[in-house]
Amino acid sequence: MAKKQFKTESKKLLDMMINSIYTHKEIFLRELISNASDAIDKLYFRSLTDDSVTLSHGDFEIRLTPDKTERTLKISDNGCGMTKDELENNLGTIARSGSLDFKKAAADNEAAAQVDVIGQFGVGFYSAFMVAKKIVVESKAFGADEAWRWESSGADGYTVTPCEKANAGTEITLWLKDDAEEENYSDFLSEYRLKSLVKRYSDYIRYPIRMQTQHEIPKEGTGEEEKTEYETVTEDETLNSMVPIWKKGPSEVEEGEYDAFYKEKFYDYEAPLKVIRQKAEGTSNYISLLFIPSHAPFDYYSKDYEKGLQLYSSGVLIMDKCKDLLPDHFSFVKGLVDSSDLSLNISREMLQHDRQLKIIAKALEKKIGTELKKLLANERETYEKFWAAFGNQLKWGCYVSYGMNKEALQDLLLFKSAKEKKLVTLEEYLKAMRAEQKAVYYATGETETQIERLPQVEAVLAKGCDVLLLTADIDEFALQMLREYGEKSFVNVCKEDVDLSTEDEKKALEALNEEKKDLLDYLTETLSDEVTKVRFTSGLEKHAVCLSSEGMLSLGMERVLNKLPGSENNQVKAELVLEINKDHAIVGKLETLFAEDKEKLASYAKLLLIQAQLVSGVPVKDPAEAGELISSLML
Repeated sequence: MAKKQFKTESKKLLDMMINSIYTHKEIFLRELISNASDAIDKLYFRSLTDDSVTLSHGDFEIRLTPDKTERTLKISDNGCGMTKDELENNLGTIARSGSLDFKKAAADNEAAAQVDVIGQFGVGFYSAFMVAKKIVVESKAFGADEAWRWESSGADGYTVTPCEKANAGTEITLWLKDDAEEENYSDFLSEYRLKSLVKRYSDYIRYPIRMQTQHEIPKEGTGEEEKTEYETVTEDETLNSMVPIWKKGPSEVEEGEYDAFYKEKFYDYEAPLKVIRQKAEGTSNYISLLFIPSHAPFDYYSKDYEKGLQLYSSGVLIMDKCKDLLPDHFSFVKGLVDSSDLSLNISREMLQHDRQLKIIAKALEKKIGTELKKLLANERETYEKFWAAFGNQLKWGCYVSYGMNKEALQDLLLFKSAKEKKLVTLEEYLKAMRAEQKAVYYATGETETQIERLPQVEAVLAKGCDVLLLTADIDEFALQMLREYGEKSFVNVCKEDVDLSTEDEKKALEALNEEKKDLLDYLTETLSDEVTKVRFTSGLEKHAVCLSSEGMLSLGMERVLNKLPGSENNQVKAELVLEINKDHAIVGKLETLFAEDKEKLASYAKLLLIQAQLVSGVPVKDPAEAGELISSLML
């Protein structure tokens, strides 16, 4: 029989289908199994209204038959089958989908709600040409007397001839390509490989996918007294689970089943901290099964980490990591979404960015936030474990995109309280603060111990106010983006705008700084390479000096920004102020030296700056000079 040409005049189009649309050759098996499932769905749908169809749901199956000798792989089903015309239309016309036509025709039938065919675009079948040099399709339509054979070796065309086939359904035989240097097509004949592909992509196809497998078992009569001998047995094995755990009702899931599923599917050795299950119906129909891990993956805070949820369409894995379903601040969430509402593109490996996808993503974001708030309110210890692993990501979420997500995330934040000696929320800080307190106070540093020893922190605590201890690089940037919480602004205690003094104390301090202006100007000039100003303060307890900053850039921000990659030649510098405790004995010594020995006063000034730098965690520029100053002043 003469070879027919594809109706789309598509040698070039078919070549594109094979080489461009699908990025992974293994996808062909998913596509052919999905087509087989669709064919069974159509016959099952027909059985709901046609008494002549005696097959029940349990009688249907999809079968894989690899043959290493012949280098063939067969995928067969006992579904609706195809007539000659349907073979011509569905396989002879690229991008013509029989499943899509079926869905349209059945749209007004109530029974159609029980069937959810997968195929839409009519190109999945052609993915088989990525691995096969020849494809033969033998099909017999249910109720028909004739069977037909479709055969093609690619874009050159195809033939359709009569054939013998006992039962209704379709059998696709792939003659695999020869192995090449970089392509091992024989791999698709391996039982292990086929099992793993079914498990990965088609585990939840609703009909059994079966294959005859071989196993070795001990022969009878052999054991400990003699060397054990084995015999090979062949058995029929069902490769897929069929019923997804997320489609089971909550009462049908046994204790520990979610944990086991999470560990297996997401390669974690620990159970998740939280399981979030959601079934949405209405504007968008989907089921989600999400997990909050108990610890961060080793690469989580690196550029190599990939976020995303597994995306299923009617139980078929479409994407392993759909990043568009998760915002960055919830990138730690693992899990999956199963929806038949999404508009898939022809390769099924990518999604069209349509309204449904955005609706699902927004709903998932809201659900995750709600569940985290419940965890914080009801299981504080568990939430603090979560916070230790992923708290920085939530703080980063408050900062990025100009704080677009800060209102949704601010009530999930935790910070260490210097006064309470524990983690507190911003709401808890406000509830415990003094009535007259005007701001939420914080301080930054490398460690909590270092921050607690800052002169400014000790002074604020002595006034009865609490201080949040910020040790993460992102902390201060996040609070600055929040700007305020509960109408209280965030204030760094190591900046010049912190003043807990009374009005009388403020006036007295202002008068002292004016009175000692000449001394302070001299000290400022002496230290001009390091500080912009020297002044007296009443905001210290026992300490002689401290460093504070003016302007937007704090010491903590300076430290973070100057260690970023690429900042080596563009270092930023905070405007530092050396503050001297007006009540400390050192003040009298400074006044005496200003009157009698300005050279020695300069040495004292440098030493006081070094002392302030050490207390504040600022690197001393010249340690050798510091040692010499200490030695000279000890003489």
